[in-house]
Amino acid sequence: MTSSASSPLRGLAVVTGASSGIGAATARRLAAEGFTVWAAARRIDRLRSLAAESAGSITAVELDVTSPESVARLSEAVSAATSGGEHGLELTLLVNNAGGAVGLDPVADADPADWLTMYQTNVLGAMRVTQALLPALAAGSGGHIVLTGSIAGHGVYPGGGGYSAAKYGARAMMETLRLELNGRRIRVSEIDPGMVATEEFSLVRFGGDAERAAAVYDGVDNPLTAEDVADVIAFVATRPAHVNIDAVTVKPVAQAASYKLARGPLT
Repeated sequence: MTSSASSPLRGLAVVTGASSGIGAATARRLAAEGFTVWAAARRIDRLRSLAAESAGSITAVELDVTSPESVARLSEAVSAATSGGEHGLELTLLVNNAGGAVGLDPVADADPADWLTMYQTNVLGAMRVTQALLPALAAGSGGHIVLTGSIAGHGVYPGGGGYSAAKYGARAMMETLRLELNGRRIRVSEIDPGMVATEEFSLVRFGGDAERAAAVYDGVDNPLTAEDVADVIAFVATRPAHVNIDAVTVKPVAQAASYKLARGPLT
């Protein structure tokens, strides 16, 4: 990992869903790569703890991506921070990471409220933040929008209909955005992880049922970590300005597909 002391200044990076897991790991890694990072999420206390680790390179920003008013406040703050003219701070990177899964019910039994929650965060949340920050990204010397997607956006599995529908939707949005921004100095990328063992993803999915959440990873030889995914995001975000990596799919060796997972020691 490159330290921030030796990294070039890379501008302002906004990371949503940064209070835990992949978002928090990404905020730390981008700060180490020389970005000024705004870590944005609802749980401001966690964000402040994250910021306290960073010696000033990470700022805690309260954000609810499902709230237009909250997103508007973020946009206003970014505009104020980047309005210094030629020598001011530029918004160079947006990582749309906020999202998550709720439930593992078959389509026949699924609660529409769970599907709506997933769509609001994974799709509409990313759309709101992208819309709000696109002017600031376009105003600088070059911007980059990165989405934390999922292999669930490339293939389905039993019980995953709602999450896959949301991730397919988010993927379609990003691919469309890339077409619409063609000819401008804004890059659009998607990172699609497979199984990642974080402290909260499965716990949230199963409504706080720790036993059921832990069973997801039972016997899996080395699932991905949040830091593994942050490493990929940082790599994509630090390529030369003329290079766009459209999409990266990253899985643990034990996983062949969203529905095909080896449990037990690898041979």
